[in-house]
Amino acid sequence: MKVKLLAYTPDPEKLVAAAAKNCYSSTDVDSVLDGLTEEKTESFVNMLSEIGHESPIEHVSFTFAIEGVSRSLLAQITRHRIASFSVQSQRYVREKGFEYVVPPEIDKIPAARAKFIQAMEDDQRTYEELTAVLMEGYLKELLEQGVPEKTARSKAEKHAIEDARYVLPNACATRIVMTANARSLKNFFRLRCCNRAQWEIRALAEEMYRQVYAVAPTLFGHCGPACVDGVCTEGKMSCGKAAEVRAHYQTLREGK
Repeated sequence: MKVKLLAYTPDPEKLVAAAAKNCYSSTDVDSVLDGLTEEKTESFVNMLSEIGHESPIEHVSFTFAIEGVSRSLLAQITRHRIASFSVQSQRYVREKGFEYVVPPEIDKIPAARAKFIQAMEDDQRTYEELTAVLMEGYLKELLEQGVPEKTARSKAEKHAIEDARYVLPNACATRIVMTANARSLKNFFRLRCCNRAQWEIRALAEEMYRQVYAVAPTLFGHCGPACVDGVCTEGKMSCGKAAEVRAHYQTLREGK
């Protein structure tokens, strides 16, 4: 897995503070940014967190490039609808020797790993064979319709991989560009940084959190799974490791 923070709203915490200042003072648009020192900015952002006023933090956004994650993760992350996603297409990009994600529990057992890798190799072979068969059929149809051969081959390959992709596994790796505002990210971190989240999306969420915290530590200071700055919200399903989780996030925030 590789995660890179591509871009974010400049001076995100100051902009959030300006939005908050607009809500709680009679300032006009020409002076909404005036007087927002580092201390006052931090004070505004912390106040928003304390009183639960979250709409001002929607004005800043963060864009990530993500690769080496599975299609299984893709199905989970796109459930967070208040975000924008651009995903590598299996319809237009042929999966030649596709990369895949091996779950840690499978990876640590040699016999399980061997079976998993064999399954991936079988899937790759089936995908290539199916693509070839489909392409041959589509090409024949197009040539019979009078389509020039070069054009026909291009169209036939597109049609072939469009249908052959159905045999590809959830483990197949993909690339994503994701943009979300800070409020959506905080919700994402609360749900997906939790110990009960699936391992792959939890690893992604933690890395995303580490990177945004580095550029906006006050904004994302009270962030992460619910138990970090409060009580666990998982009820009977709690992992029971709140103290360990808090220590982990303290270490993460210190950049260790």
